[in-house]
Amino acid sequence: MVDIEEEIRSLQLDSAEDNTGVINPEDAKLEEVEKLDRMEEDSKDDVSLNSKDVQAESKVKDKAVSAPGDVETPDEMEEDNKKRHLNVVFIGHVDAGKSTTGGQILFLSGQVDDRTIQKYEKEAKDKSRESWYMAYIMDTNEEERVKGKTVEVGRAHFETETTRFTILDAPGHKSYVPNMISGASQADIGVLVISARKGEFETGYERGGQTREHVQLAKTLGVSKLLVVVNKMDDPTVNWSKERYDEIESKMIPFLKSSGYNVKKDVLFLPISGLLGTNMKTRIDKSVCSWWNGPCLFEALDAVEVPLRDPKGPFRMPIIDKFKDMGTVVMGKVESGSITEGDSLLVMPNKTQVKVVAVYCDETKVRCAGPGENLRVRLSGIDDEDILAGFVLSSIAKPIASVTEFVAQLQILELLDNAIFTAGYKAVLHIHSVVEECEIVELLQQIDPKTKKPMKKKVLFVKNGAVVVSRVQVNNMICIEKFADFPQLGRFTLRTEGKTVAVGKVTGLPSVSS
Repeated sequence: MVDIEEEIRSLQLDSAEDNTGVINPEDAKLEEVEKLDRMEEDSKDDVSLNSKDVQAESKVKDKAVSAPGDVETPDEMEEDNKKRHLNVVFIGHVDAGKSTTGGQILFLSGQVDDRTIQKYEKEAKDKSRESWYMAYIMDTNEEERVKGKTVEVGRAHFETETTRFTILDAPGHKSYVPNMISGASQADIGVLVISARKGEFETGYERGGQTREHVQLAKTLGVSKLLVVVNKMDDPTVNWSKERYDEIESKMIPFLKSSGYNVKKDVLFLPISGLLGTNMKTRIDKSVCSWWNGPCLFEALDAVEVPLRDPKGPFRMPIIDKFKDMGTVVMGKVESGSITEGDSLLVMPNKTQVKVVAVYCDETKVRCAGPGENLRVRLSGIDDEDILAGFVLSSIAKPIASVTEFVAQLQILELLDNAIFTAGYKAVLHIHSVVEECEIVELLQQIDPKTKKPMKKKVLFVKNGAVVVSRVQVNNMICIEKFADFPQLGRFTLRTEGKTVAVGKVTGLPSVSS
């Protein structure tokens, strides 16, 4: 077992690169590419937008933001440059309180007014679901509200003194793990929400619970820092008990280590109540919880340091969605490089040259944007029907590779009962915003977990816990990079029948990419 843990740690995806570099908000490189137009601070905007809402609202928003009156003074633009931007994904087992915690954050940061909250409270009461009203801020569609389950990745924005945050509220239910993967692949840091309520932590943590799968997926998808919030501490079965908090922490730490997290450096535990908002914006009162001396959630989010990305690298923006609006608009997160209005870029893999007509960041029109930003980009030169999720907006000088086959190092986690991992094994590949069926066409070599070196003997099949180098084939052309060059575009998961069976990294691409 120890060997497997060691191996997951080394494979987890050589995350040494994730642990280096400290963001300096005033770094000159960042200032060059940080958006130059000041964000509108209109707290009445409906911030819980998922991709369908964006389509509906974008027509109105685009006209509003390009009005001639929106001219900022240099001081205002300078002020905005100082704020760094982070994408935070909320993950965890179903019913742990992710949407409620996300909704409470938006309420506490002034993004939702009291009147809206009262409306949601009444709506939840009418459905005999009084405690769900905060979740309604993030769960915007009717199906989600009726079932009390997040289905799509909710998206919202808030700010603290030093940082602009984009919240990605991922679904916890195992039926919607592919949606959770798409949320986590856009994130820089994760907030793992765990329920302290009697029995609920155990359900999420045991085999088959989503707490475990979400942690492993988050690590694989490049979420290098994790805040573990122990929620529902106000529940009558817990009542801010230090013993319960310590029990959860002591069980989670070994598992987080085995998933590849450096717990001392990259993980922080803290107790909260998402429903009441306790220990979120301000530190908890000693009269409520005498033993907690650490930070509140907002302080912890502000203090997280993530690696500096390269604004001068070749441009890469995986496309997660597209729609028509005065031209073709694509949505995605910039993984490398910078984008400016007027740029010429390629849409890969179909090699169509396009021109950037407009760039929108958090609904605000900007002249340029750098890595880490979630953007909507209006393009000319391509029809929206010619774009699929998983395509990549790429620089012309150094386009992304498009392949139907690649070499990868895989860590087998847990195969389905009676399954053997061998040539001919089929699974669903998730890599950045690509979801494609794939087949293992050849096992090239097995890696010895102890020495990390290839074993000499020929390998025909492998079992759980093995690390193996394989040739992987997909049906359609996909855009990927070597993990060593672009970690976010080179790490992936393999899933079969709704279960994550392996995680991996791309180690080799065909020398001539077609």
